[in-house]
Amino acid sequence: MNARLNKLKRGAGRDSFFDRLLASDASVSVLVILLGFLFGTILVWAVGRNPLNMYKAILQSLTGYNIDNGKLNVRYIGETLNYSVPFILCGLSMAFAARAGLFNIGGEGQYIIGMTTAQVVALLAPGIPVLHCAFAILAGVVTASLWGGVVGILKAKYEVSEVVSTIMLNYIALYLSRIICLQLPDASTYRTASFPETAVLKNPFFEKITNFSLLNNGFFLMIIAVVVYWFIMEKTNLGFGMRATGFNREAARCSGISVVRNISLSMAISGAFAGLAGAIVALGSFSYGRIIAGMDNYGFNGIAVALVGNNTAGGNLLAGMLFGMLKNAQALMQSKQIPKEITFIIQGLIVVFIALRSGLKIYRQWLNKRRLQREVSAENKHESVGADGEEAGR
Repeated sequence: MNARLNKLKRGAGRDSFFDRLLASDASVSVLVILLGFLFGTILVWAVGRNPLNMYKAILQSLTGYNIDNGKLNVRYIGETLNYSVPFILCGLSMAFAARAGLFNIGGEGQYIIGMTTAQVVALLAPGIPVLHCAFAILAGVVTASLWGGVVGILKAKYEVSEVVSTIMLNYIALYLSRIICLQLPDASTYRTASFPETAVLKNPFFEKITNFSLLNNGFFLMIIAVVVYWFIMEKTNLGFGMRATGFNREAARCSGISVVRNISLSMAISGAFAGLAGAIVALGSFSYGRIIAGMDNYGFNGIAVALVGNNTAGGNLLAGMLFGMLKNAQALMQSKQIPKEITFIIQGLIVVFIALRSGLKIYRQWLNKRRLQREVSAENKHESVGADGEEAGR
């Protein structure tokens, strides 16, 4: 009897641990990341490559240390941080809308609008030191905010699906960008004239300490954006109203919260984050204006970053760093005979596993239901035995 009781206690302990694991979004995110890398490792091995080389490339992109020759090159650290900036900002763009109950699939279009506006201002505005670059960044943020705000107004006032409207606006942004940039000075099929020095985000100190990587002042703007996101969502009435709108729109409306205003503002602020990403990439990673023929996909990858980061400021920061590290590792993987596409597969697997989170929650609810049924059954049995004993006594 005692052995049976101990076995039941051990089983309950395991259920309790699994329950706690599924209840924590952070734990689930870590779990799915590990699963993504596990399946990626299996895939690399299945195609006849050495999975160890994949992890060597990832380690080098993260720390700059090359295990094969024992040399350290901090340039790789700078490039990883630089690649992470647009991932994090576009993740914040998606996350901000998601906290208000919206699905901003238009981060890519907002990113393009911010990039395009920043390039136009950089090439045409007066070259006043500091002000020139600041105005270009601000213009990119404002125009992208307006671009996203239109979607918010359509959703809030006319119930137009933000998914459909943002998808359409992505392509409008792409082709509008080409039309505008082709009119800029010395424009060719893929680039414009070089930016004046007053417009770029270069940081000589970063160049020196990271062995001339492309890491620039946009990194500081990204950190500020993360803090702003956290402050708005966690410490302001605006953030509370948006979170309430996301939880239950009708309940928020009945509580006196302006749902129309919150939806419109959430899309506008989401656009501002994505526009900042576009402006930073334009003025930080390039010395000339680009005439893009396709999308950079930072906006779409931002959806994955937000999912992995659980729509939180810290989570998005870490998830964006992960995606930046994988992007920087692509060239290193190719040099080690590992297909660079494996990084896209790992990212895709992580998103798939994150999407299964709802399934895990349903499974957790089923476990709780079964546990409750067992407890009720045991209680009923105990009461039945007690009643039988009383009858026998009488």
